[in-house]
Amino acid sequence: MAIFGTSNLAIVFIVLLVLIILSSAIKIVKEYERGVIFRLGRLLGAKGPGLFFIIPVVDAMFRVDLRTAVIDVPVQEVITKDNVPVRVNAVVYFRVMDPEKSIVQVQNYIQATQQISQTTLRSVIGQAHLDQLLAERDRLNAQLQEIIDEATDPWGIKVSTVEIKDVELPKTMQRAMAAQAEAERDRRAKIINAEGEFQAAQKLAEAAHVMAAEPMALQLRTLRTISEVSAENASTVILPFPIEILRAFAPKEEK
Repeated sequence: MAIFGTSNLAIVFIVLLVLIILSSAIKIVKEYERGVIFRLGRLLGAKGPGLFFIIPVVDAMFRVDLRTAVIDVPVQEVITKDNVPVRVNAVVYFRVMDPEKSIVQVQNYIQATQQISQTTLRSVIGQAHLDQLLAERDRLNAQLQEIIDEATDPWGIKVSTVEIKDVELPKTMQRAMAAQAEAERDRRAKIINAEGEFQAAQKLAEAAHVMAAEPMALQLRTLRTISEVSAENASTVILPFPIEILRAFAPKEEK
């Protein structure tokens, strides 16, 4: 009975050992993942997706996610080229294009991408004026994307988009910009008013020339004005006085 019991324990132990080895040897990689295999420290390559086997103890596998990842660039305090302190943050979209490089060429590709994004954001914003930062954000985003993508390309990383999320200005600068915007609106209003007066004067001058050439035009305009004043329910009565009567009293020119 003791021999039978020992043999059963040995069989159970062997079965468990085989199951452990199989569980370590069988690897399943999802569609959006790749498994980078190392054998005795040497790179074999990336496998997946699906089911494959590795040699336990001898092989080591690292999973790499190929989906687009998003990292937030923390708020950076930067002084612009025109000496204005601003607080800027951004968001970076990237994905792994070469799983082997992302494991071999850099220790932690996510942290490395975040750090290079921070330094690049500070550098680019520091070379731009405040007006460019506020009005040309698309150009700055493209410049950031190009620089970060070039820096992460040796790591097998593709940076697709970089977006500046928020630009925070000091309170004093916000008040100064508000005063500037108000002054600009007042200037435009005065210019528009002056242009309106100028155009009205031009039209009045043209009308005076027409009326001087055609005396009946002035008479018709007078009658039109009378009809507008003598509207319905008006208490004012206007009687037109012929201008020709006044001409009879005008001094005659000597020949």
